[in-house]
Amino acid sequence: MMRYNPLPAEFYNAARARFCAMMMPRSVAVFASNDIYPTSADGHMPFKQASDIFYLSGVDQEESVLVLFPDAFQSSHREMLFLKETSETIAIWEGAKLSKEEARRNTGVQTIFWLKDFDRVMRVIANEADIFYLNNNEHTRATIEVETREARLNKWMETQFPLHKKERSAPIMHTLRAVKTQHEISQLQSAIDITRKGFERVMKFVKPGVKEYEVEAEYLHEFIRSGSRGFAYTPIIASGFNACVLHYIDNDKLCHEGDILLMDVGAEYGNYNAEMTRSIHVSGRFTQRQKDVYNSVLSVMKSAKDLLKPGVFLHDYHKQVGELMTRELVNLKLITMDEVKNQNPDAPAYKKYFMHGTSHFLGLDVHDVGHWNLPVAAGNVFTVEPGIYIREENLGIRLENNIVITPDGHVDMFEQFPIEAEEIEQMMS
Repeated sequence: MMRYNPLPAEFYNAARARFCAMMMPRSVAVFASNDIYPTSADGHMPFKQASDIFYLSGVDQEESVLVLFPDAFQSSHREMLFLKETSETIAIWEGAKLSKEEARRNTGVQTIFWLKDFDRVMRVIANEADIFYLNNNEHTRATIEVETREARLNKWMETQFPLHKKERSAPIMHTLRAVKTQHEISQLQSAIDITRKGFERVMKFVKPGVKEYEVEAEYLHEFIRSGSRGFAYTPIIASGFNACVLHYIDNDKLCHEGDILLMDVGAEYGNYNAEMTRSIHVSGRFTQRQKDVYNSVLSVMKSAKDLLKPGVFLHDYHKQVGELMTRELVNLKLITMDEVKNQNPDAPAYKKYFMHGTSHFLGLDVHDVGHWNLPVAAGNVFTVEPGIYIREENLGIRLENNIVITPDGHVDMFEQFPIEAEEIEQMMS
């Protein structure tokens, strides 16, 4: 029994079919799992599967390779999965890995080899192929300082088959993964529902004198007991001035009476990720100034959600959100109209108090893949997360929900989730 309910093999069959339909003739695509990364001595990090092989197969274990060759002469070579060979020893020490029959049933791939056969099979199919599609992490914000299993595989392919043409899989994967199916939306909704349970637990726990990491622990307890493997990303539990530090993750300070507590957290479920931000008053009731700033952020968030619809370009959307935020900051007397009139278009005045973007793709990765040079489309899932950070007032407020784009607008996946200032106060009372 798995910790999460996996998607059916039909989903992965369809995902592979969509990818193959976008390949060039006589081409082979190869996808590798992530490594298990070492720490020190004999320690290692928890395993996190590479998103692309998971999207195409659902395989959630290390040392796995997926090969797609839709034009292969032998039908058994059109989809192949290479897995770590399980054994009694592995079962005793680590727990059994996928058997061939389990892999067929879970993934829909019918041809399963052990990894030791990879070299031999690749040399056979290379004689039929003209092109190899190699995969790589092409996320615009990726910083990679280690050699991944994928990089090693690509290097091997370049060395062994230097005269074959090479193409990139990433553009196809970014296109496919950006549009979520109903199965994926259901997994995301499960992650969001677990996140909500964690938030409700925390609202009963927070009071002056608790430590930020104690709040973090309350979330983690609820996430794990609900079937999540834990946080989708390193959580931000930031009280007082810490809420003005955008990527604060120390989570080691006391929550004092009068503080705003900004909590940017999300649960993962089946490798899909929720992302939520809520800002609450440690003592249970906002001051008037805090409520005014809170309501300004909420107003921008509501309007921003309505701006995200099919046909919109994300760069244009972010400019519009900047204009919404500018009006709110003028009303809060944080910037003046003179500053706005004289602002540098490349460094608008609102950026002093709202420094980051408002939305990004969400899915198998928290900052999920998608094409920013294409218009928003139905099936895209985005975060919406405006904030105002007033360092001189020790006041930072950010609010964040996740939305699915529909043909005529959006659906807020946190729709039933308390967010009005009065609702937050009522929950804490």
